Amino acid sequence: MGKVLVTGANGHVGFNLVEELVRRGADLRVSVRDAKDPAKTGPLRALGVKDIVTLDVQDADAFRAATEGIDLLYHVAATYRYVTSGPGADEQMVRDAVEGAIAAIRAAAASNVRKVVMTSSTVTLPLGTSPEDKKTEIDWTEDLSVAYIRAKTLAEKRAWDLAEELGVNMVAVLPAGIFGGTFHKPTQSTDFVEAIAKGALRMGSFEGVMPFVDVRDVVDGHIRAAEQDVSGRFILCNDRFPSFDEIIDILRGQGLKLGRPLMTVPQFMYPMAPAMNRMISRMIGAPPLITPEFVAMNKGRYFASSNQRAKDVLGWQPTISTEDSIRDTVAELRRIGRL
Repeated sequence: MGKVLVTGANGHVGFNLVEELVRRGADLRVSVRDAKDPAKTGPLRALGVKDIVTLDVQDADAFRAATEGIDLLYHVAATYRYVTSGPGADEQMVRDAVEGAIAAIRAAAASNVRKVVMTSSTVTLPLGTSPEDKKTEIDWTEDLSVAYIRAKTLAEKRAWDLAEELGVNMVAVLPAGIFGGTFHKPTQSTDFVEAIAKGALRMGSFEGVMPFVDVRDVVDGHIRAAEQDVSGRFILCNDRFPSFDEIIDILRGQGLKLGRPLMTVPQFMYPMAPAMNRMISRMIGAPPLITPEFVAMNKGRYFASSNQRAKDVLGWQPTISTEDSIRDTVAELRRIGRL
């Protein structure tokens, strides 16, 4: 294998992927938004990575330069937020995702990159009517009311169309909510653990489950998709997703002083949940988690996806338990000063 480019290398998936590729002796180039920012590059340099470039993924010329001499591209870079500062930030997230996907595929075509592995998400799948109503790689959501879901869905679809048009060999991996491993800044997924650990659900929990996979298993899935002669989409998720009450019990079992929820919030109260979440978040110093669009989308529905294709085709298995992944997430949140 020739030289490998990882975009978004300072993010949760990107950093853990780079760490594993370094361990395997890969010839690496990595990109971050600002290679002069030591907060972004310091942990990468500590791994021994020397070829670090600045890349705004919307900049087609910069992306083309970054892919010069690259054999394999992992396009990981993305903004991951359900709650943003407002509509302008929402639309910027969508533009970043879609234009970044376009730039990645065009750069890969121009530089004759052998293969592109694109990090998508299970949010591109429709929700199920029950936890057993598991969606597969052939399914696509039609509900794009939540900006992050709109961003990931439109970006992946545009990437597939352009890859076919330009003859780019592309594979997409679709992780569930990602936990565990090493991270240097919080994500929307780790925000959920942080908020729950600080008591965000003390007044009331919700029906439903948390889509879940450990980042180390996500890295394994990326590398398998890159190294094997495969095509299409691959869902990377645990066999079973924990409920919010189960997450609370796991945290309690690991020694956190956390009260159980006083009730399960009935569905007729769901429209009030975002305002209540904002108020409680301010009180306990936790990040807000939900918006009205997110609540409306989830009412009576469940995150439910099947990892069978990844098992059958890639030989992939989720190996990190939910309990261990949550323990590691809490440890990292403490290390970076969030708990």
